Amino acid sequence: MSVTEITETRQYLTFKLGNEIFATDVAKVREVLDLTTITQIPRTPDFMSGVINLRGSVVPVVDLRLCFEMSRTESTRNTCIVVVEVLLDSESTVIGALADSVEEVIDLDPENIQPAPRIGAHIRTDFIKGMGRRDTQFIMILDIDRVFSAEELAAVRGQEPTKQLMEVAA
Repeated sequence: MSVTEITETRQYLTFKLGNEIFATDVAKVREVLDLTTITQIPRTPDFMSGVINLRGSVVPVVDLRLCFEMSRTESTRNTCIVVVEVLLDSESTVIGALADSVEEVIDLDPENIQPAPRIGAHIRTDFIKGMGRRDTQFIMILDIDRVFSAEELAAVRGQEPTKQLMEVAA
């Protein structure tokens, strides 16, 4: 969905990565969890932190900071896992994303959302749905379905945790 397709006020969950504020449509957010034990899985991409046990289900967790070529997320009292539902090949996939902190749920009117900046052909901004304006602050609104390329998300989803890993995560 592009910014031109946003025709009504929507709610967004805002969160911080470093000093920047990002947002995603609350309809994509399942829940926000305090940081918990993450079981690492060998031979996964760098951005893949591991898996967590979410009420008996194994959920992959990614480090959004690494996805955006920032430094690795440091564990603080505010670090959390935003559990989102993304579409991959028309199939719903639940994934956890590390965030430095969750800020709030906000309403943004379409007139307060501008298209993502065009920086050049070699810099990807296709995962940014738009730039929200709130007072004097810009908020990068993510198209959470595009944050991870199909190949990256398939790699995460294709990791079939063994019975041992599932027991460790439990």
